[in-house]
Amino acid sequence: MEDFCSAGGLPAVLAELLGGKLLHGEQITVTGRTVAENTENTERIGSDVITGLDAPFQPAGTGIAVLRGNLCPDGAVIKQSAASPHLLTHRGPARVFDSPEAYHEVADDPDLDIDENTVIVVRNAGPRGYPGMPEVSNVPLPAKLLKAGVTDMVRVCDGRMSGTGYGTVVLHVAPEAAVGGPLALVRDGDPVVLDVPNRSLRLDVDDAELTRRRDAWRAPAERHTGGYTWLYTQNVEQADRGADFGFLRGSRGHEVPRDSH
Repeated sequence: MEDFCSAGGLPAVLAELLGGKLLHGEQITVTGRTVAENTENTERIGSDVITGLDAPFQPAGTGIAVLRGNLCPDGAVIKQSAASPHLLTHRGPARVFDSPEAYHEVADDPDLDIDENTVIVVRNAGPRGYPGMPEVSNVPLPAKLLKAGVTDMVRVCDGRMSGTGYGTVVLHVAPEAAVGGPLALVRDGDPVVLDVPNRSLRLDVDDAELTRRRDAWRAPAERHTGGYTWLYTQNVEQADRGADFGFLRGSRGHEVPRDSH
């Protein structure tokens, strides 16, 4: 980090991205100035720590990828640099768990009906479903597969995980299962198709069947009838909108109110 700072730090990175027209430079920041104004006198020093867009440190597309498809119409996120290359394109049968706890209860079962091609689907871990969109998406592999030498599997979840987590894990699926997103309609054995190069995540089930399942779907019973948790679950937005309170959108940046002491 000291070398990064000496090379120009984050302002130098922002300036490089602005030069490549990859940021909206007119956006106001917490300084009261725009992104472009904050970086107008920035200099990138050297090239071995902060590289230029013309000579990237890694090939294009190896960082975060946003996926879309009938399983995540409002998007999902995968950290490609933490994923296994052979799993970036994968088709496998779903094994569905309605909560992280449901998976953990059976993860060590030697008779668990699952193999290395299975796509583990963990749902109801999103902003409303858990609630709070906690760091629970990077579930460990089943014990029997770890013992067999399997080191990674495709996992799909509407929650999140640590930025230092490893594995081919699709996160932030939106809309989440708890609000009736397509993740709620997945059944064991359904073919899940992950195609990161083409930024796609889809369920290989025909639209008519998905419509039938949606018509039969019922929202989970409300677990909270008052207090802050109720306020949160009733007003939190989906992951693609920042898991923010809907009633706060467009309401920030007010002047300091009148004296109230």
